[in-house]
Amino acid sequence: MAHQQHEELIQALHECMTACNHCYDACLQENDLNMMANCVRLDRECADICSYVEQALTRGTPFVSELTALCATICEACGEECKKHEHDHCQKCAEACFKCAEVCRTA
Repeated sequence: MAHQQHEELIQALHECMTACNHCYDACLQENDLNMMANCVRLDRECADICSYVEQALTRGTPFVSELTALCATICEACGEECKKHEHDHCQKCAEACFKCAEVCRTA
């Protein structure tokens, strides 16, 4: 099965998507939404691409290298934005994003 050879990547993608979704929701609860706007935007972009790539891998996509390259770029952008914020959810999201980007780059 195609998804078994990408097990570590699929797990990293799922963990990143989950962290981004949590960060997205938590950011919307913060007092200064204007300050969090870019974080919220990138959380959505990152969660969506991670979810898509996870699904594509499980169905044996022939575009693994192209999708993982794009995903790594978006994960890094999200991680860079999240690490600017002191909130625990942002820091955890940044960590998940950087881990996912690293795994994507080695896929």
